[in-house]
Amino acid sequence: MNSPNQVPQAVSSLDPESSSVQSYLNILQSIVSRMAGNSANCKTWCITIVSGILVVITDKAKADYAWIALIPVILFFFLDAFYLGQERAFRAIYNDFVRRMHAGTVEATDLFLVAPLKGFNVVTYTLQATLSFAIYPFYLTLIIMILVARFFIL
Repeated sequence: MNSPNQVPQAVSSLDPESSSVQSYLNILQSIVSRMAGNSANCKTWCITIVSGILVVITDKAKADYAWIALIPVILFFFLDAFYLGQERAFRAIYNDFVRRMHAGTVEATDLFLVAPLKGFNVVTYTLQATLSFAIYPFYLTLIIMILVARFFIL
């Protein structure tokens, strides 16, 4: 029986099979999946918007306005890199939690801490993600296609 002055003992490690641990890991997995889906949506929307801009410019015979199509490419490039950076950060949180759980150093207070990156870390992860093979080849190809459309088709 616990007396009011008795301090509860800290849990030194958690059972990997406990429902709270599984729930926390599922939360992190769903965040990673959502960031990956957002990244795919960025690419889809970028192609749709750029195609629409180029179709309108071609229809109006205004080839000089093809540069407008670069605006969504640049914006979606950084938005896509942001989502990939967030995805990588949450994967690192997940992996760190699992590593500490197996080492027996994770505590109950570590559960359900879901904090996105803040400050300069956001910029660092985003800039690192711009160099990812999942990002720059797609947007570089789109820029090349806009240049080809500007100088050869329009």
